[in-house]
Amino acid sequence: MELSLLLLLLVPAGCLGLPQPQTYRRPRLDGRIVGGVATTIESIPYQVSLQRSYHFCGGSLIGPGLVLTAAHCTEGSIILQSKVRIGSTRTDDGGLLVGIKRLHRHPLFNVYTIDYDFAILELEDYDQTNVTQGFVKLPKPNADLKDGSAVLVSGWGNTQSQQEPTNVLRSVIVPKVNQTMCTQAYSTFGNITERMMCAGLPEGGKDACQGDSGGPLVSNNTLWGVVSWGYGCARPDYPGVYSRVAAVRDWIQEVSGI
Repeated sequence: MELSLLLLLLVPAGCLGLPQPQTYRRPRLDGRIVGGVATTIESIPYQVSLQRSYHFCGGSLIGPGLVLTAAHCTEGSIILQSKVRIGSTRTDDGGLLVGIKRLHRHPLFNVYTIDYDFAILELEDYDQTNVTQGFVKLPKPNADLKDGSAVLVSGWGNTQSQQEPTNVLRSVIVPKVNQTMCTQAYSTFGNITERMMCAGLPEGGKDACQGDSGGPLVSNNTLWGVVSWGYGCARPDYPGVYSRVAAVRDWIQEVSGI
């Protein structure tokens, strides 16, 4: 099969531009928690939903009024007209809808390779006294998570099941994948950089997950990854790819003070 046809089959509509060597856009995660369980915001109080008139991405509260999400969730000027729902298990009611005051997209974010896929949202002031919220911890700069460590991914994405509504928060636990295996799995899509990590099961299926873009990948209440990209959902041999938070810890501190 010719390379151009292969790319046409793998890259979602709207992601194709004029192909240039080493700059093909990667396939995006399609926003699903597959094989997971319904949960509550009390269990994952740092989880937030980015919304227009609908949920479109996830994010994590890293401090009062500060959300870490994926840079590709913030493409276009409309992001500053969006809202963030805090403190609700559901995307369609509850908690608080808060406006976005300022956007900090990582200056090295590359829309084609999806490298440095990080953005910080500063929220408008809101009453924090009666809202369910918690702040996830951040790893130390360049720290690493042991291969095989159990990580929790959560979000409101498509579940591929009519019995599992997408407006209720869901989560699933998968293992962190060895970096060499991660690189080999995606060798046809370009490099897995030092700002990326993988999580999932080699057999795929219900135990492998890919949560909403921008959402959290957490172990021991520490935010190790941000849902970024991948091929399909819960496919064998294609774990989800997450942006490695520890790799940009200095930038996060510079922007947020955390």
